[in-house]
Amino acid sequence: MTGAEDHGESAAKDGTGTEADDWRPDTGRISAMLEAIAATGRDPRGGVSRLAYSAEERKAHDLVGGWLRELGLSCRQDAVGNTIAERAGENPRAPGIGTGSHLDSVPRGGRFDGVAGVVAAVEVMRILNEHGLRTHHPLRVVAFAAEEGARFGEPCIGSKAVAGLLEAADCVRARDLDGVTIAEAMRGTGLDPERLAEARWNAEDWAAFVELHVEQANVLETEDLALGLVDLVSGSTRMLLTARGQAQHSGSTPMALRADALTTAAAIVLLAEAVATDPRHRGTRATVGRLEVEPNSITTIPGTVRFTVDVRDVDSDRQRRTAAELVERGRQISARRGVELDVEVMADSSPAVLPMWLRQLNSEVCQRLGVPYRVMSSGASHDAQMVNRVAPAAMLFVPSKGGLSHVPEEWTSAADIAEGAHVLLHALLRIDGFLADLPLPGVDPEGSLGR
Repeated sequence: MTGAEDHGESAAKDGTGTEADDWRPDTGRISAMLEAIAATGRDPRGGVSRLAYSAEERKAHDLVGGWLRELGLSCRQDAVGNTIAERAGENPRAPGIGTGSHLDSVPRGGRFDGVAGVVAAVEVMRILNEHGLRTHHPLRVVAFAAEEGARFGEPCIGSKAVAGLLEAADCVRARDLDGVTIAEAMRGTGLDPERLAEARWNAEDWAAFVELHVEQANVLETEDLALGLVDLVSGSTRMLLTARGQAQHSGSTPMALRADALTTAAAIVLLAEAVATDPRHRGTRATVGRLEVEPNSITTIPGTVRFTVDVRDVDSDRQRRTAAELVERGRQISARRGVELDVEVMADSSPAVLPMWLRQLNSEVCQRLGVPYRVMSSGASHDAQMVNRVAPAAMLFVPSKGGLSHVPEEWTSAADIAEGAHVLLHALLRIDGFLADLPLPGVDPEGSLGR
């Protein structure tokens, strides 16, 4: 395939070329970048707290943007706070091939979630520069803003905006625990939510996107594999449930006369577990991750309880059926206990089927480099899931120690990230060469390579 040979990939075709062997990511540089980004949000209680649209998140974006500018990439911040940098290709009119991930974290989260993909992307750009490698298409590094839904309940804000999936109304509806809306938080970091539409990408400007991410599970570690190629990304239905009973004295109110919001909420929490583990919902995950009790007094029956339910599945119909069943049966439980139940859908995202042709190309790269891998689905939501609506997207997973994520103990070694970055480098070159030879209309994004 002459296109690949023209754009620096020929030495890597059989995995034995000396040039390809030299194109190795530097684990020392990777570790240094990880540490520098972690320092922008280090939490004295442990872990990293770099929440969406916080000063800490902006510092991380400024840091990464500085590295990319030093490498000669043109760099900008878009209207929603994403950092986008471009390395020029030989054909300035060709659509770009992107890579990257996000920089925000959950409260007291880990150092690698999202960050590994951004660091890998920066390292790939360094290697391309060091070896004078040119591509036909422009290459773009994207550090997405506000991927985690922990602060506002709305996940993937930056990538939803580029895919045209975020409306101005979403930015004034969703609030954090302090009542701050997304729009207000954006303004607090110098962004203008009124310009949200400017962040949307044109499909004609993007040829493909590849996101490297930590697995956040232990399949790769258990099977002693270096890489996962993602075929499906789970959807998520996130709801805020409010149980409203009657706060009363805990000693003078008989058990039979209580409208206890907390015991009602507890019954619904256990219902969520029961429904998700029912064989009819095999593969569904349901989680209650936040619960607030009022008045939160030892001697007062809880009058109001607010709690979240996060339903995830790779099957869209099953995801929505599970959520609907939880709401219906939750209302029945509440009515029997004399408690009102209000339900608000905080966010709802469909599962994504990632294009087979990109996964096939990445599979070829793994085989040629001798990297052990498997095809797998993702239980977590990711930016690539949203980008896939506007540009063909692929995901590469690297191992997570013990499967831990969203906790301070989250860990992926620099060596594992370097191995993933090595595959990412060759994947970008492979995609570049393939598409340089193949007009985009000849690619069936739902099928095979088409040649």
